[in-house]
Amino acid sequence: MIHMEYYLVVSTIMMFVGIYGFVTRRNLLAMLISVELILNSVDINFVVFNRFLFPGQLEGFFFALFAIGVSAAETAVAIAIIINIYRNIRNIQVRNLREMKW
Repeated sequence: MIHMEYYLVVSTIMMFVGIYGFVTRRNLLAMLISVELILNSVDINFVVFNRFLFPGQLEGFFFALFAIGVSAAETAVAIAIIINIYRNIRNIQVRNLREMKW
């Protein structure tokens, strides 16, 4: 059986990779992928804590499934916004979004 600490280490690494990607990338798709990494690391934490602290209950799993559903909806809306930005300015770099202001 894999110990809880290993799952938490993987989740923490995913969280910091997502934060690093969000802070350093200037491409909207790369930033969206980084946000998804952060959300998936949180889902892993929900499932791990539920599995190891409350093995007979399923609330952590259900909450993780709900969070995955919300994440999928957020991704769909974000991709639709990114597609509209690309149609208007032919670029998805963050620094070029100021052109849409005027």
